[in-house]
Amino acid sequence: MRAPMTLQGAQRLRAELDELKSVQRPAVINAIAEARAHGDLKENAEYHAAREQQGFIEGRIKQLEGELSHADVIDVSKLDAGDRIVFGAKVTVADVETDEERRYQIVGDLEADIKLGLIAISSPVARALIGKHEGDSVTIEAPGGTREYEVIEVSYKD
Repeated sequence: MRAPMTLQGAQRLRAELDELKSVQRPAVINAIAEARAHGDLKENAEYHAAREQQGFIEGRIKQLEGELSHADVIDVSKLDAGDRIVFGAKVTVADVETDEERRYQIVGDLEADIKLGLIAISSPVARALIGKHEGDSVTIEAPGGTREYEVIEVSYKD
């Protein structure tokens, strides 16, 4: 099955992949060569650290290439779901108790980053929001207890 991903998420992952291939990979190869020149590899901490870093970089490159090759990239700006919440929606919700507002975008699992307000479509919050409309109330089971939110705004524009 192809995993859904927003166009912006795919662009972020491609940028990270380019950085790994064009900057970090050559830098770690140089660091390995330099550490090798210092002689005995058994007790060469720089060499072992550089090899470990190389393993991490190569693993991340493989992971990103795999994710991008299996992604179903969706241009959210072309979606027309009105005020109904579907994949890619930017949703503003208000906590019914505190009136505190939060803004999320529902994205694919691979691009989710809560610090950026990007929540995975498989998350409990996203699952509770999908299919709702502006003005609807939604109850979300969170680790800290049950929270009730009101959907304030739904947008598909940047």
